[in-house]
Amino acid sequence: MKVRVDRDLCIGIGNCVAYAPTVFALDEENKAVVLAPASVSDQTLVEAAESCPQNAIIVEDDAGNQIYP
Repeated sequence: MKVRVDRDLCIGIGNCVAYAPTVFALDEENKAVVLAPASVSDQTLVEAAESCPQNAIIVEDDAGNQIYP
C-alpha cells in the first residue's frame, strides 16, 4: 500500500501519529509526514487515515487505486 499526506488539508491534530508512530510524524510546520508505511499492517494504515478529521491522509493500493478517503 501507498500512503501520502495532503499538506494543504493537514491541520496537525496528530491522530495519525497516535495510531501509527512508525509511519507518521509531525514536522516543524506541525504537519504530518510519512516515514515508513511498510512498518505497519494495511489495516493500521487505513485506521490511521480514518482517524484524520480533515481526510488529509490518502491510502492507495499497489495498483494506485485510492482506498481511502
